[in-house]
Formats: sequence, structure tokens, C-alpha cells
Amino acid sequence: MKKINILTIVLLAYLLIMSIVGWPGRNGRLDYPQYFIAIGVSVVIILLLRYLRIRIFKMRNKKEQ
Repeated sequence: MKKINILTIVLLAYLLIMSIVGWPGRNGRLDYPQYFIAIGVSVVIILLLRYLRIRIFKMRNKKEQ
């Protein structure tokens, strides 16, 4: 497995754990829209990071050849 895949899996696992720990409703406040927006933005950022790392990896390989 490539380092890019491992990093993506680790980041998504971290996001999952932090989502469970930060579940709204434990403190009595039910602010679900803000909670799910934060998770969605985090997933988009992780996928963007993956895309950029793949592009950099491909450009580096092209440059070496």
C-alpha cells in the first residue's frame, strides 16, 4: 500500500474517532448542523490533500524520468 493511502486511512480514522468523542448531545446542546458541516469540511480537506499528494507524486516521477 502506498504512503498516500496509509495517510488517508489514518486521517479518516482520526476524524471518525474525533467525531465519536465530540458527538453533540452529551453536553445537552444539540447543534447537529454545525457538527455535520465540520465533519463534511474535514472530509473534503482530507480528499483534497490526497488529490494534491497524488499530483505531486506523479509530477515527481515524470521529472525523474
